[in-house]
Amino acid sequence: MQTSTIIPSLGWIKNYNREWLKGDISAGLTVGVMLIPQGMAYAMLAGLPPIHGLYAVTLPLAIYAILGTSRQLAVGPVAMVSLLTATGVGAIAEVGTEAFLALAIALSLIVGVIQLALGLFRLGFLVNLLSHPVVSGFTSAAALIIGLSQLKHLLGINLERSHHIHEILLAAVERLSEMNVYTFLVGVLGIVLIIAVKKINKAIPGPLLAVIFGIFAVIFFNLEGQGVKIVGDVPGGLPTLSFPAFTWAQIQSLIPTALTISLVGFMESIAVAKAVQKKHKDYEVVPNQELIALGAANLAGAVVQAYPVTGGFSRTAVNDQAGAKTGLASLISAALIVLTLLFLTPLFYSLPKAILASVIMVAVFGLIDWREARHLWHVHRSDFWMLAITFFATLSLGIEQGIGVGVLLSIAVHIYRSMRPHLAVLGNIPGTEAYRNVNRFTDAAEVADTLIVRFDGQLYFANLSYFQAQLNQLVTARGKALRTIIINAEGISSIDSSAMHEIHNFVETQHARGLNVVFAGLIGPVRDLFKKDDLISLIGRENFYLSVPEAVAGTSRQVERGEIHAIQANA
Repeated sequence: MQTSTIIPSLGWIKNYNREWLKGDISAGLTVGVMLIPQGMAYAMLAGLPPIHGLYAVTLPLAIYAILGTSRQLAVGPVAMVSLLTATGVGAIAEVGTEAFLALAIALSLIVGVIQLALGLFRLGFLVNLLSHPVVSGFTSAAALIIGLSQLKHLLGINLERSHHIHEILLAAVERLSEMNVYTFLVGVLGIVLIIAVKKINKAIPGPLLAVIFGIFAVIFFNLEGQGVKIVGDVPGGLPTLSFPAFTWAQIQSLIPTALTISLVGFMESIAVAKAVQKKHKDYEVVPNQELIALGAANLAGAVVQAYPVTGGFSRTAVNDQAGAKTGLASLISAALIVLTLLFLTPLFYSLPKAILASVIMVAVFGLIDWREARHLWHVHRSDFWMLAITFFATLSLGIEQGIGVGVLLSIAVHIYRSMRPHLAVLGNIPGTEAYRNVNRFTDAAEVADTLIVRFDGQLYFANLSYFQAQLNQLVTARGKALRTIIINAEGISSIDSSAMHEIHNFVETQHARGLNVVFAGLIGPVRDLFKKDDLISLIGRENFYLSVPEAVAGTSRQVERGEIHAIQANA
């Protein structure tokens, strides 16, 4: 194994082009500036002091830049993982306590171990358990929960933490009279500023401008005296390097949350990494290496008192648009955060919490995917219902339960669909050698004494009864005129022992009734199993053809030579 495979950054370091430097510096500074308000805001969403959001974009960001295969992915805190952290840790310890902080850091360690193990054992495919409709439904519901959870900071009222939107909305309405008008105005103006800047130029750090606006507003208008809540003292300096303290019982309690974050975080990260990679042809995103890189980043995060991180959509898009060509951009971003921790944290004393709420709300409400729901309603209703069920399960049951329902639903739908694969009766299109589904091609004519069927899918124990029932029904419908059954097996990708046994029975039953069974287009691996199971001898070597037209012609010759009648006579 090459060193560059283990440490992908060696690839771009050895072949670094000086022309890339301007873009990397520009992107690194832009994303670094963007990470300051985002990191603080997402830490607040996770129930942690804002400084821990900045810790999360120091060493973890640098580690990913070295070990990750994406050259544009910007790793750090994201809204979804922040909410999952608040939910999972909040069930064990009270928000704001030292125990809560210690467990959030421990969660980063556990997530790191899980992702690293998944990557080392090449288990990245597990993320496929989350189908796109399930992800869309879960993300949209979580975005609503995250956004509405910030109402307390936007309105300046005290609301109990909840992950059910009806509870949040009812509590907000009941206490609306307590709203602080100054807090509300600052938050709304922050939202307007971020959205306006984004429309003008996505590369401009709108959240940072909102932060600057909020700080100046508090200072010049004495808004703190008007009841506007501010961040207050932000500790300066770099975090001390240490491992979090925890017990085995706490680890067991955190494992469900850690598994959810590991899969959801990896899924979000790999999705955006692949989307950006399509614009760049000089490297390839490797899913298992991405798991290793994210796992190492989260392990590093635990050492610097951070909570779990992953790749973010908005930051990565900005990184790419600002000209990032290699991981050097992320290293520059991390360096800028380090400088901020060392020298600039006192500047954030007067930052209103309403501004951090506005940063979160603008970021997450863009994740609500109404277009996908509308598209699936018109194109694929079953996928739409998967999306809808996951959406409402997440809203009503909670974040972790919602994603659990989605995973189970994905698996159940996949199994159901594999149990009822498509089976078509084929007919000849006049004037050609093409054989197509008679239900779709009205001019396709069935061969008079031959039933031609195509089975599209693997043949295994779960769909055997469906396969048998369909075939028996078609054979019965054709009556006594039927002489030959041709099975177009091009779509049968695999076959298990149960299916082999039933094919034995089916062929013997049809032979007993005087019918010949012929296979066309059998793929190599399935044909090998036929040989091992002695089905070749039972069916007859002469009854295997490369294509349906050849099978039709071959059986016609058998009829002319009287071989089909011989089968019937022997039966």
